[in-house]
Amino acid sequence: MSQTLGLTRLAYSRTWHQISASTPHLELSTIKAPASAVTPPSLGRLASRIAVLLMGKHKPIWDPSTDCGDYVVVTNCAALYTTGKKKWRKTYYRHNTRPGSLQSVTMDVLMEKHGGAEVLRKAVSGMLPKNRLRDKRLARLKAFEGDAHPYKENIVRFAGTVVGAEGWESAVQAIRDADKSRI
Repeated sequence: MSQTLGLTRLAYSRTWHQISASTPHLELSTIKAPASAVTPPSLGRLASRIAVLLMGKHKPIWDPSTDCGDYVVVTNCAALYTTGKKKWRKTYYRHNTRPGSLQSVTMDVLMEKHGGAEVLRKAVSGMLPKNRLRDKRLARLKAFEGDAHPYKENIVRFAGTVVGAEGWESAVQAIRDADKSRI
């Protein structure tokens, strides 16, 4: 079968993913067992997962020179989880190329001034390739401090249940079972 035939148009379409920065996640947690000790994803693991979604590396048609990534909505950024003492020791630097103009700010000061969304945006920006597509990809990241956001209607759903929410696997299974019985 030719590679040009098939569902490529559907693969290039952009979908919306929602990720909560404060909800414990089994795959992205630093603690694997027991299940009761699972933590929210740390900043780095969360940022790397978001970077993969923004680049489109999770799709079968991924190509480094094409922009086939999806939209990502991150909620609860005010409760970003970091391990160790990074919150007080991690330093962000800026420089405007003039002598003596090096500015530095720690993560806790940046979170207090601009919120956790800016910290997450900087982490994701560092994980994206440094090319012309970087700004376009970063523009598809929508980060919010709380649960409320204006993109609720855009999030992918199965049988009315948001993907990743409680019970979405059972909704997918019900759809698959209905399709099997129909065939």
